[in-house]
Amino acid sequence: MSSGGRKAVRVAIDGPAGAGKSTVARRLAERLGYLLLDTGALYRTVALAAVRAPIRWDDREALGALAEDLVARKRMVIERAEGATGGGSGMRVLLDGDDVSTAIRSPEVSLGASRVSAVPAVRAALLDMQRGQGAEGGVVLEGRDIGTVVFPDAEVKFFLTASPEVRARRRYEELVAQGKSATYEDTFADVERRDKADTERPVAPLRQADDATVVDSSHRDVAELVEEMALVVEARERAG
Repeated sequence: MSSGGRKAVRVAIDGPAGAGKSTVARRLAERLGYLLLDTGALYRTVALAAVRAPIRWDDREALGALAEDLVARKRMVIERAEGATGGGSGMRVLLDGDDVSTAIRSPEVSLGASRVSAVPAVRAALLDMQRGQGAEGGVVLEGRDIGTVVFPDAEVKFFLTASPEVRARRRYEELVAQGKSATYEDTFADVERRDKADTERPVAPLRQADDATVVDSSHRDVAELVEEMALVVEARERAG
């Protein structure tokens, strides 16, 4: 149960890369006192595990077997991140005992995640893991297909988006801040490639759920967005 006797719910946040889902989802989880589950991080971890194996991202059979092994042997583990404020919590991902929460955010792994997430066997291996994490409610789930595939019956669904130009600018500035070599033009091209891969993949493509609330983050303050979304969730909590 959420605070005040309200019923804790499942909150699904879908949308394209660079729309601000990770930041908004983390802040919303903190605001609500919910657990955060970034499902995209799981696919990124599979992609990183493939690099370390090594397994090619186009070897679908090997990728499926890898994902099944990661889950079955608990080689990939989700933990609550320490230091979250507001009663909620973020998450970190361990791969073979190693905290890879930062390593899985590299541009290379991001593209690899899009490749491996298109493999049906990989998605099947991770589906039960994702559903188990969110079964009890009180969770914010962020990804590409949460409201359409993973939790089509989620009580609250958001589709967070932003223009490609804004998303590329954000990603470019993030890379520069990390001291990495990048140009806006190359970053914009990466965003377009990722959008194409995510929306055109044959398995669970990125799309807006029919009952999702669309939120455009292009020129809006994060705190304003989070408060607006929190009010929607709290109204649903009260409704039971």
